[in-house]
Amino acid sequence: MKTLGEPKRCEIVRLVWSEELAAAEVAAHFPDVTRSAISQHLGVLRNAGLVTERREGVRRLYTANQAELERLRTFLDSFWSDSLVRLRDLAEPSRTCQGDSMTTEAAPGPDSPHLGNEEPEERVTA
Repeated sequence: MKTLGEPKRCEIVRLVWSEELAAAEVAAHFPDVTRSAISQHLGVLRNAGLVTERREGVRRLYTANQAELERLRTFLDSFWSDSLVRLRDLAEPSRTCQGDSMTTEAAPGPDSPHLGNEEPEERVTA
């Protein structure tokens, strides 16, 4: 994930997502960055398995490794999905089954006489 923490690397992955590009073509999209730096970024992406490299003569052609990126996305989505389930569970009132019917218990509100683990007050009658 650290590999994609660099914005230029993310942009490189976007560039090679749907088409194979030569390193020089990738570098042409970054006029403010040296070709050497782009080559280093491509190397980091390749070593992480996020892009693949194919040699054609002296040219190196790069494309996104979509299977590996999909695996990464699935991994990251699991955090999001788990968080949404926890949020849903906290937001929805708890449900209990009583006989054949389902009842809903509301969480104690501000007007409830007992919140949390408080002991009920003793009432003294005269």
